[in-house]
Amino acid sequence: MLKKISNIGDCGIACDFGDEVSKKTNKEVIKLFNFIQDSVNNKKIKGILNYTPSYNKLIINFDLEEVRSQEIIEFIQDRDFSKIILPEHNKTVEVPISYDEEFALDIKRLEEKTKLSFKEIANEHLSTDFFVYMIGFVPGQPFLGDLNKNLNHDRLDTPRVKIDKGSVGIVEKFCTIYTFESPGGWNIIGRTPLNLFNIDNKYPSLLSPGDTVKFKFLTKKEFLSFKNE
Repeated sequence: MLKKISNIGDCGIACDFGDEVSKKTNKEVIKLFNFIQDSVNNKKIKGILNYTPSYNKLIINFDLEEVRSQEIIEFIQDRDFSKIILPEHNKTVEVPISYDEEFALDIKRLEEKTKLSFKEIANEHLSTDFFVYMIGFVPGQPFLGDLNKNLNHDRLDTPRVKIDKGSVGIVEKFCTIYTFESPGGWNIIGRTPLNLFNIDNKYPSLLSPGDTVKFKFLTKKEFLSFKNE
């Protein structure tokens, strides 16, 4: 349920669904995201530039020369978007992953902290159907849930300056895939050769909020010979 709507600066609005991080809450965020997208595409509201979902909020940015924040707020409040049924385009994407020791930088640390073996950690990760909560931080980077509690662990005490593109990391109940080389403090358990973001594609990000991700085991040899299509 939408808890409140508030202004962020002159050209932004935060639609707040509360503090809970869950699939149920996130699906409400995505409903509003789809509603705004449909309204923009069908010219039911003007001036909206971006609408970005997170775990439990939707941020809307707009053009002050075309619309005022109060118009957008009233547009949302005057409609029960939670009951609007829009076509769903959510998909399941298989993401190949290698847990080779060259890529699984924090496996030893996780074995010690979780009291699970390398094989148990990998099998638990492979058996999880991951829900895409949001895309962000860097272009195309997905934030996935929900890991079983026995794999939950905190971030690194000192973040790494560089994480290689394709690295797969876990923190608490979440999993992420680094779509570009960047700093990061997640526990790295493997790497995918799959390119999740391509600016030349009509839809640059392979994943979208609401999608499902299934990881598929690759040997290092298969990883090195993998070709993106």
